[in-house]
Amino acid sequence: MSKEQENLYEGIYVIAANVSDDMRKSLVEKIKTGIESNGGEIVKEHDMGRRRLAYEINKHREGHYLLLYFKALPSLVAELWSEYQITENLLRYMTLRADEVMEKIEFKALQEI
Repeated sequence: MSKEQENLYEGIYVIAANVSDDMRKSLVEKIKTGIESNGGEIVKEHDMGRRRLAYEINKHREGHYLLLYFKALPSLVAELWSEYQITENLLRYMTLRADEVMEKIEFKALQEI
């Protein structure tokens, strides 16, 4: 039987923008605690702030974006996703394997045509 190896993951979370700051902070802590309590390790956190969504999600036009880099076993990702599905005010989430941790997040300006 093979032993699972920890991977580096990049998780992006879109939280409803109409929630209070306290509720948003509580939700961020719930996400981070879910990772850490199951043996994961948070490597880097980027709070990207409130941004306009590309399209409407559940009647929301804006969301608060959070990007987390964390180390965890692959089996943990499925457990986290099942928890995220029932988490209120979490509009979208995505978890990808990452090769490296981005120390700084920058967005390029759109070029005019």
